[in-house]
Amino acid sequence: MRNTCLQFIATLCVAITLFYGCSSTPKNTPVIGFADAFEDNTIAQARLGFFDALKKEGFSEEGKTLRVIYRNAQGDIPKLGLSIRYFISERVTCMATCPSLSTITALQSTKDIPVFMMVSPTPALMHLEDKQGNTPANLFGAAESLGYIDTSFSLIPKLLTGKDHALRVGMLYNQSEPQSAQALDRIRQLAAQLHLELVALPVNSTSEVQLVTQALLAKQVDAFFANPDNTIFGAFETILKACNQAKVPIFTSEAGLVARGAVAAYGADLYQWGYQAGEQAAAFLKNKSTSGLHWEMVKLRKRVYNPDALKQFGMAVPVNFEAIH
Repeated sequence: MRNTCLQFIATLCVAITLFYGCSSTPKNTPVIGFADAFEDNTIAQARLGFFDALKKEGFSEEGKTLRVIYRNAQGDIPKLGLSIRYFISERVTCMATCPSLSTITALQSTKDIPVFMMVSPTPALMHLEDKQGNTPANLFGAAESLGYIDTSFSLIPKLLTGKDHALRVGMLYNQSEPQSAQALDRIRQLAAQLHLELVALPVNSTSEVQLVTQALLAKQVDAFFANPDNTIFGAFETILKACNQAKVPIFTSEAGLVARGAVAAYGADLYQWGYQAGEQAAAFLKNKSTSGLHWEMVKLRKRVYNPDALKQFGMAVPVNFEAIH
């Protein structure tokens, strides 16, 4: 009886070993460390696009051709740094970073591991270029300039008509984010060209957004422009609620924020942005080399409007814009 039990246990152990051995990821499988700086449904579309592009090229966890180490810092900068250092200690094949905070943190920590960025501005806007204007040699993926803001901001006087005074546009900006401050400078110039009065207030974290938004709305603004920075993404619903109560329409340069309630935008589709970065990562994994790869500008931008928001504020559909829900 005792021998029979021992034989059964031995057989069971072998079966378990074979099961897990067969189902585990092969030892030479490439590993991607994906770093999200914070939780956001709009930003998450980029991650989805990134892994869809990899899957199309034969790299997925389901197919056991890829291992993913995912970390979300939940807006905690020290935690983001720890995540990047963990990736390095695990000797990941490459990193994927979303949005700019993750990209900057990764490039401050490694000069060797390829970094594929998404939902990030150009290296120049992130102050990642050296004195000669060279970008980090291990930076790839897709980035965006501030040029698309012009079209989005110019929508305000086109759609917000019937006012008997110069339009006042309110916005929040994060002083600690270089691209946010640079966007503010550009918008100030645009406002002057369009004869709009810009009222801008600084905000340093999502916890401050509600109070500062109320202070901004108290200045009797006619419209709110959602500046493309991480703080706005993270607290957009707070801004939307306050603006809707005050009957102030929100304009933006991010298609994802239109789906969340802004009136209209001309900007990158975040899913496609991530997909573009994923295509580069797939090429790297296939060739086991970054030769011929370089960071690119976003290829696909969309003109979109939110039908419900447009109806709420009695505005006409912009020419050549498509509805988004």
